[in-house]
Amino acid sequence: MKPRIVVFSGAGISAESGLRTFRDFDGYWHEYRIDEVATPEGFAANPELVLRFYNQRRHEVLAAQPNAAHHAIAQLERDYEVTVVTQNIDDLHERAGSSNVIHVHGEIIKGQSSINADLVVPLTKPDIEPGDLAPDGSQLRPHVVWFGEPVLRLDEAMEAISRADKMLVVGTSLSVFPVAGLVREAPAHAEKVLIALDVAHPPQDYQFLAGRATELVPPLVQRWRKERHDT
Repeated sequence: MKPRIVVFSGAGISAESGLRTFRDFDGYWHEYRIDEVATPEGFAANPELVLRFYNQRRHEVLAAQPNAAHHAIAQLERDYEVTVVTQNIDDLHERAGSSNVIHVHGEIIKGQSSINADLVVPLTKPDIEPGDLAPDGSQLRPHVVWFGEPVLRLDEAMEAISRADKMLVVGTSLSVFPVAGLVREAPAHAEKVLIALDVAHPPQDYQFLAGRATELVPPLVQRWRKERHDT
């Protein structure tokens, strides 16, 4: 059986593909009020605004390309059993070749029922418009976890992390809970590496490498793959 690697990724890795983050100094939350575009109440009050906001984000995702870090992570599957747990709503991991990706905050390239969060459908066009309906007849909305809604597949992510032999956390400041708490579920014996531009309080049992994912992830992946070939 191949050793298990879990990669936990955040907005920083997508930012290096040109996708703006939500929380950084130039992020979307400095232009939009969270309660207007990222809550069920905001959607109920002004669905046109919310749909337009996420349509713009979707176009940006579709125009972006996976970067060197995404591709390196996908290459790990040649030598390890890999699970990617991502806070990101884009599909850059999948487009780079990762086959087992857990999206805890949803996937912007999909839609869902506005009355049944379990009813998720692929989108047949890049925009969701008022009047576009889910199979249950409700207004279609983005498949994105909004504030006040439960994160997705949390138990599945926790199970994967609890069995990891190696843990790579990349592109996150570990400030978004409850998901950020998952990184502490890795076993004591696991090798743990955190790659990010800045983390206020890195977990003590992680090796913290400060820098860009595109610069630091590929050599780490190369080293881990070499370990497998040398054993």
